[in-house]
Amino acid sequence: MSAIIGIYYPDGRPVARNHLKQMVEILAHRGPDGAGVWNRGPVGLGHRMLWTIPESLQEKAPLTNSAGDIVITADARIDNRAELIETLELTDRPSGEITDSQLILDAYEKWGERCPEKLIGDFAFAIWDAHRQRFFCVRDPMGVKSFYYYHSRQFFVFASEIKALFCLPEVPRNLNEVKVADHLATIFEDRVSTYYRGIFRLPPAHLMLVNSDKIQLRSYWSLDPSHNIRLSSDEEYAEAFRELFTEAVRCRIRSAFPIGSTLSGGLDSSSIACTARNLMAQHGDGSLHTFSAIFPSLPKEDLRKIDERRYISAVLATGGFVPHYVHADRLGPLAELERAMWYADEAVLAPNMYMHRALYRAAQDHGIRAFLDGIDGDTTVSHGLEYLPELARTGRWGTLITEATALAANSKGSRRKIIWRFGLRPFVPEFVIKAWRKLHGLNDSKPACNTAIVNPAFAKRIGLAERIEKQQAQSASLRTAREIHLYGLTQGLNAHGLQELDKAAASFSLEPRYPFFDRRLMEFCLALPPEQKLHLGWPRIILRRAMAGILPQQVQWRFTKSNLSPNFTRRMLDYERRTLEDVIFNNSNIIEQYVDMPTLRDVYYRYSADPMHRNQDALTVYSVVTLALWLRRAGISQ
Repeated sequence: MSAIIGIYYPDGRPVARNHLKQMVEILAHRGPDGAGVWNRGPVGLGHRMLWTIPESLQEKAPLTNSAGDIVITADARIDNRAELIETLELTDRPSGEITDSQLILDAYEKWGERCPEKLIGDFAFAIWDAHRQRFFCVRDPMGVKSFYYYHSRQFFVFASEIKALFCLPEVPRNLNEVKVADHLATIFEDRVSTYYRGIFRLPPAHLMLVNSDKIQLRSYWSLDPSHNIRLSSDEEYAEAFRELFTEAVRCRIRSAFPIGSTLSGGLDSSSIACTARNLMAQHGDGSLHTFSAIFPSLPKEDLRKIDERRYISAVLATGGFVPHYVHADRLGPLAELERAMWYADEAVLAPNMYMHRALYRAAQDHGIRAFLDGIDGDTTVSHGLEYLPELARTGRWGTLITEATALAANSKGSRRKIIWRFGLRPFVPEFVIKAWRKLHGLNDSKPACNTAIVNPAFAKRIGLAERIEKQQAQSASLRTAREIHLYGLTQGLNAHGLQELDKAAASFSLEPRYPFFDRRLMEFCLALPPEQKLHLGWPRIILRRAMAGILPQQVQWRFTKSNLSPNFTRRMLDYERRTLEDVIFNNSNIIEQYVDMPTLRDVYYRYSADPMHRNQDALTVYSVVTLALWLRRAGISQ
């Protein structure tokens, strides 16, 4: 976690050094260990340093090449260092003296625009090439690192956070109403725009070339759905997975400071924590700090849905950990939202971000700078349930019934409902479902678009229904298990979530690291045959097999997953009712042009009357209130 900034005036006017310093200063939280700026006439670059990996302790940025005509500013952790050092012929000096910025710079000099293809890790960087008179900007495959920019005919400016862009008075603060509509309808597929009109994100897995007259944007990497992995046995698959997963964790525990990790008791975080603990023990690197959210004061009916302490304790009992607990039941979803919004620059939408912030704060208090997180491990490995409709479509009814029977036994559910929901329902035309439900006096199970909460006039002006239908058509077109798995890995929700987490972690000077989003691991998991994802009623079977002897069996073979909604729905009313009602009833003028207020109030009445059975209503209220509070704070033009 560091910060990068840059300015370019194509007309040749010089960059004001005080603008570079202002941009760097406003991002001090991202890099408390030093700052640097570089400028030559119409070009300027800046950097804030957060020391994490050992090589960063001696890094100076921005960095220029020996000729002085290429300069880089980077927020990067490069994982295939040994391979690059050898290929780039940098073996004449100790590897510990070679910084990640140096590796990227040398890779650019050797491979040019193809250099991002050679990099493994998380990175956002910009290179000014004076010979070609252009910027070369890159963002990592999943968008773990942030990159924002504004471009006009007069200038180009970029930064790790939007607030730094506004240090230039020429950058306008105009509201992007399409993004407001997407926020209310929870549409995430736009990976480029922001809540500010004209300010954009460099999409994940993309590079951007900027010169005096144009911007070129293109993808440099994508998952290949045609690639298949075929091994001879379940044991070979498990061993191959374990090798890649261990390497993904090993790369992410490189740190000059104590290492922390989430530990929820779930399969993902437990696998990361136990693997990291083993690797650290092998190298004598001390114990792993774990951070767990707990909810002991919730009522029993809520606690049974959310309490993971028995699984957390099972992991901790294996030794090698320094455990820390955060009492998340003492927090409301809007806790410290004013502070969070300043760091986020945009409206906060993720409902459990308040827990992440609390975990990050605890980690910072214990000297942690690199923080492992198991987020979206289920997306990378895949539950494998998309295999069931594929079995039905290809007529393998015996295997479908076998899997459905085993799933029903493991989940204590109904085999008939599993076969219908996963095996048959995907092939029944929607008009048939609607007719059947109408005949039986039931509401539509799948409304054409989720615009009920949106002011109808605003929705029509923005074309919201068409945007939702386009997104639904994209997901409805998926047929094979591989296509569904690929969509899960590449959908915009991932990039949005990582963006919010980046800002939250940065506010505590932390670098979040996600082993399950390792490019090599994602490529491997997508290429697996479907029976390595679901087997005899066990979702994510390859991870379970690979963790044999590493995880406690009660965690390795647990079927259930905790539901975090009870704390969210209950504590939002317990702790935030005054704020909710102020927005909904007293000061709604800032959102009434975007929100159908009578509908919102009905939603709030339903939620407040029966909060534990109205989770979707709670999420709707939360999304509107966070938007209103951000609009009020931002004070931007419409």
